[in-house]
Amino acid sequence: MEQYEQEIEVKGHLVDSSILTRIFDKVMDLKGDFAVEEFIIGKRKEDYSYARLTIRGNSESHLHNILENLYREGATSISTSNFNCEKAPKDMVLPDDFYSTTNNATQLYYNNQWISVDRMMMDKCIVFDPINNRAECKTNREVKKGDLIVTGEKGIRIVPQERPREGIDIFQFMSSSSSSERPSQQIAKKVAVDIFKTKKSGGKIVVVAGPVVVHSGASEILSSLIRLGFVDGVLAGNALAVHDIENALLGTSLGMYVDDGTLAVRGHRNHMSIVNEVFKAGSIKNMVKSGVLKKGIMYECIQNDVPFVLCGSIRDDGPIPDVVTDIVEAQRLYKSVLNNASLVVMLSTMLHSIAVGNMLPSSVKVIAVDINQPVVTKLLDRGTTQAIGVVTDIGSFLPIVMKNLKSLIEGKKDLNSDVS
Repeated sequence: MEQYEQEIEVKGHLVDSSILTRIFDKVMDLKGDFAVEEFIIGKRKEDYSYARLTIRGNSESHLHNILENLYREGATSISTSNFNCEKAPKDMVLPDDFYSTTNNATQLYYNNQWISVDRMMMDKCIVFDPINNRAECKTNREVKKGDLIVTGEKGIRIVPQERPREGIDIFQFMSSSSSSERPSQQIAKKVAVDIFKTKKSGGKIVVVAGPVVVHSGASEILSSLIRLGFVDGVLAGNALAVHDIENALLGTSLGMYVDDGTLAVRGHRNHMSIVNEVFKAGSIKNMVKSGVLKKGIMYECIQNDVPFVLCGSIRDDGPIPDVVTDIVEAQRLYKSVLNNASLVVMLSTMLHSIAVGNMLPSSVKVIAVDINQPVVTKLLDRGTTQAIGVVTDIGSFLPIVMKNLKSLIEGKKDLNSDVS
């Protein structure tokens, strides 16, 4: 049988990040063949390894399919040529052969140089600006007629996310992407170190939170994190804000007293009463200004100028005036808050976590905490493979994080000591 072949190369921490293993597996899974022509292993931690391989298929289309998959793992062709692009035929319409992005860092080969694509996100397109020699990841809705859209797979290089070597603590500590078996106290200590290190190095931390934070009695912890300067943005929905304000004003969440778990008389109407109070004030900010709202997550956001975005849902009560009900606008505002984020902490919210995961490049560290294993699994399955999942109760987990953070702030714990 006639064989079709092409040489490819790949650079990076090929062994300990399993990049080369994934390339071999892809070729074999697709019934192709390969030969390793050259393999140089980096001798020091910071050194990259290099491999040159010949990939073989049994037809031109078979080889093309194999190569397409390998390029997504970080491989590039030995003979590199300029990428292809076509003009968008209409506003919000892409050429049929448009390149669909991953969340990994991506580069385009153009006139003997590699151009990095800005604003990387998964499942988007790439728009090229030849005047400024710039490429940017965009959604369909952002595309204008005549924009140059990258097509095909030629001249495109993906830089896969590699296993941290000297990176943030929990990402070295956790050997798997999700865990319900490791002691949560150990993990909470590591998360505290990560948060402290990130802020100490000038990084940006964004929290994605669901109403369970309030139901579980952890709202004061999140409020403290905001007040102490460890949160640079909050992304949530109508429910978090409403239940947070209900807790701040009435001591309940969905009619249940947070302190002791008992039900309030006529407590079923409490959250609707709060919705009404926000409408009377006109906004959460007005409630703070007038002295009606004096504590809580939303109060701390406003008092400390921490940006927040509340995204609407069809099931929302109200929703309150601060909620963005235009989903496209909410998506735009989410992206704005997430811009240049170093660490994203997701607290017990499946839908908002998955949505945020879709907006992040793979270089952003993600910690997802939820008592339900399927929530963490879905986040990983939807493409946010860099996330570390912690399966535990948020109400008992966050206080341990805060306790360890305070020790780090007060200098009672050495940042570089073994906190496990």
